[in-house]
Amino acid sequence: MISRLRTLLKALRQLGFAPLARLALYRLGLRLGWFRLAERGARRTARRAGERRWRLRGACVHLPTRAGLYAVLGEDGVAAALASAEEIVVGRYRPFCGEPAPLRLDLGLPRAHWTNYERGAVKIPYDALSFPHPDIKFVWEPARFGWAFILGRAYCLSGDGRYASAFWRYFEEFDAANPPYLGPQWMSGQEVALRLMALVWVGAIFAKSDESTPARRARLAAAVAEHADRILPTLLYARAQNNNHLLSEAAGLYTAALALPDHPRARRWRRLGVKWLRWGFANQFDAEGEYIQHSVTYHRLALQVGLWVAMLIAGDTKPSHGGLCSSSCPSWLTFPLAAATRWLAALVDLHNGDAPNLGSNDGAYIFPLAPSGYRDFRPVVQASARAFLGADAFPPGPWNEMSLWFGLGKPAARRPLSVVGDQLSGIKGKGGWAYLRAPHGDLRLAHADPLHLDLWWRGLNITLDPGTYLYNGASPWDNPWPVAVYHNTVTLNGLDPMTRAGRFLYLDWAQARLVERGAQHLVAEHDGYRKLGYRLRRAVTAHADGRWVVEDSVLPLGGRPAPVRARLHWLLPDWEVQTVDGGRGTAICLWLLSPHGRIEITVRGRRFAVSLLRAGEPLLGLGAPAPTRGWYSPTYGVKIPALSFALQTPPATEATFTTTFHFP
Repeated sequence: MISRLRTLLKALRQLGFAPLARLALYRLGLRLGWFRLAERGARRTARRAGERRWRLRGACVHLPTRAGLYAVLGEDGVAAALASAEEIVVGRYRPFCGEPAPLRLDLGLPRAHWTNYERGAVKIPYDALSFPHPDIKFVWEPARFGWAFILGRAYCLSGDGRYASAFWRYFEEFDAANPPYLGPQWMSGQEVALRLMALVWVGAIFAKSDESTPARRARLAAAVAEHADRILPTLLYARAQNNNHLLSEAAGLYTAALALPDHPRARRWRRLGVKWLRWGFANQFDAEGEYIQHSVTYHRLALQVGLWVAMLIAGDTKPSHGGLCSSSCPSWLTFPLAAATRWLAALVDLHNGDAPNLGSNDGAYIFPLAPSGYRDFRPVVQASARAFLGADAFPPGPWNEMSLWFGLGKPAARRPLSVVGDQLSGIKGKGGWAYLRAPHGDLRLAHADPLHLDLWWRGLNITLDPGTYLYNGASPWDNPWPVAVYHNTVTLNGLDPMTRAGRFLYLDWAQARLVERGAQHLVAEHDGYRKLGYRLRRAVTAHADGRWVVEDSVLPLGGRPAPVRARLHWLLPDWEVQTVDGGRGTAICLWLLSPHGRIEITVRGRRFAVSLLRAGEPLLGLGAPAPTRGWYSPTYGVKIPALSFALQTPPATEATFTTTFHFP
């Protein structure tokens, strides 16, 4: 109890009073039944207004031409898009862009009010469901309707009514099994908002299909209004989070207002949507363009919301309402997202479009409108560069498809962005680039990753960030990887450099700073172990001959601090280990056989013990298996083997590690 009170007081001091007060009011509203009362009032108003008379306005969604799509995708790309849609037609979808799974929208769950699920009064019977893990995200993922975008793409490419028929079949299954505000699919305002945007999009795509009968279109319009009314009461929670929840929910309200412009509540939806969109985009990016959640996938989500909003603004027939201008993208959207586009572009590898697995990664790819996979960031960066910078980030390619869906043509002037390594804490080298994590300021970090290093060479991610895997798995898979010991950094005494205060939150944020930056040299340090009396410094150098050298130093802050055990960790791809050499306690050489040849990794120091694990099983060194070591999660719910290479010193007041990466 004392520990929880101490954490609460610390959170109050570091996060501020307002967000915690809003969260407390939200919890109080759940207990007192306020949200149920608010929804009853909305439903009474709906019955009086005759909701089913409202028709969706499709002009707010941009529809590219079939010829334009064919020109970007080519015959092979079109065939792949149709094949993806065929999976869905037969009842299979890809949760979190992973492996196929049954598309079930009727889970047979009790139809209790969503607040009962949120408070835990009604439990989800995971044992009776076929999900691989007891995690609410597996319940929510199919109900986001991300699969509907794949059907819509296929319909625009082919005109085949089977894709429209499949959508309506699934929509009616969901609608019957999940009546408004009953069941877990209505728990999260953000999930509701993402589904609302998908419904408006497919409503426009399938508007002319023979499968879209007047009765079906009327029910879809009523569903959009019901979704908007569900978002309104819990905007308080979204404001308390001040992250992607607020952006998504505000975009959902603005979407509903434009899709149902004559609805009696449309004016309120528009006013609140625009208000919190403006506030969110103004307050959720720092001066360098990094998103508040410190995650490349949530950064991408924020850019996609911005692209969606920019498209809506272009089709807004009442720009004077809410201070929007339909003739151009407003500055409150363009300014922060221009910097945000540059920030993400500098982390995209030019060989394959991948990016460091930075921060929380839970499959947040809300508009899958391109043929490339989940880990290809080029579609979003290219569209964002066109929308907010008037430039192309990449040469022409299939990633341009997303730009077409958002109504973004080729820029008049060819001004490619300079990408890869242009981060403030990124550098380029011969055949590769590196990103050194140096977070600072008021952070709200979800991962303890100061001085984590991502190293890339010829399209290969050499030093990996483990990712997320699961938030709510059975122990030990209950979100273990945000902890610093799993990242490519140095830790002391096995401790985090910050205080973990919850599943998604750290407190006592470590402050990192750049000490030196050159074209091929970067030095940074952080103070996360100041209570132990130490600071950590990391220097990264790209040499002209292709070597990368990483020098780590554990430095006393002053006086005579107690000796500490320093541990250096590298997470490496699951490649064949050809040779391990140099077990004298002060140097070790690891040879890995990569797709492009043998990579030699040498670590030197004073004295250290070595361990190498793959998928939790030891390959080198003493010690028992460690189930959570030696894994990499490219997307949510998926983990693949990797090599966890760790070196630990005995207690000392100073320690150094010098790691050299030799490439063929």
